[in-house]
Amino acid sequence: MSQTARLLIDSQCALGEGPIWHVGRQQLFFFDINEQTLFAVTAAGEIVDSWLFNETVAAAAIVDDHTLALATDTGLKQFDLTTGGMNRINEIEADNPQTRTNDSRVHPSGAFWIGTMTRSEQEAPIGSVYHYRAGTLTTLKSGISIPNATCFSPHGTIAYWTDTPTRKIMQCATDPATGLPIGAWTLFADVSEGRGYPDGAVVDSQGYLWNAKWGGSCVVRHAPDGSIDRIVEVPVSQVTCPAFGGADLKTLFITTAAKNLTAEQLAVEKVAGGLFAIDVDIAGQAETPIQL
Repeated sequence: MSQTARLLIDSQCALGEGPIWHVGRQQLFFFDINEQTLFAVTAAGEIVDSWLFNETVAAAAIVDDHTLALATDTGLKQFDLTTGGMNRINEIEADNPQTRTNDSRVHPSGAFWIGTMTRSEQEAPIGSVYHYRAGTLTTLKSGISIPNATCFSPHGTIAYWTDTPTRKIMQCATDPATGLPIGAWTLFADVSEGRGYPDGAVVDSQGYLWNAKWGGSCVVRHAPDGSIDRIVEVPVSQVTCPAFGGADLKTLFITTAAKNLTAEQLAVEKVAGGLFAIDVDIAGQAETPIQL
């Protein structure tokens, strides 16, 4: 089964990433990582607000209807959406100028899994994956090039994750109460023969994983056994991350990127970096607020 997403906003993001739907505000938040910008938009595609930061911001977790927790260059910070005020929660690699945060997501327990990676365009295995919950930061993985596809099964019993260059999506059992791994990492899906590289991912209410394909112009829905269930086509090549939203959580929003495309490619992909959307017949999961 194949469908095509529509352009919702011609946002021209250099690196659109990190979309999450805020149920309380009925808004989608997403980032342009390279431009250090956070956007808030409605399901209809209206940009409600945007914020420019003086450091890289890559992902967000919901605290409440007025506050987000942002994964930034220097750590986890509480961000007031009304005043723009920022307060430190926990430092993460604040003393390492070579890394920045990347793909991150909250587990159903309220634990925030936060990935870091090299700032350089050259792949270098100096990134890590952290688990933050209720004031405690734990290192889960190190020696990572590009952490992506962080997402969780509906009951919090399985975590999914990839180091993008490997083209393998991995899985492990997690404690539903804490979000900590309780089993070994095993292969979920080897996508090396498919389209592009595995980027951001999200799990729907049926336990199927939707994975954006960087360089592959699509989002692929994987069944719980890793097999391909359907493909959503996206009319640009660098597809970065999906997120479910809308009033019934049946709209799939998709961020994309324009970075590193040649003039010839941009002439073809005029809406690269845009925010795309498609209505689907399966609801997603509401984002769990972070346990600070």
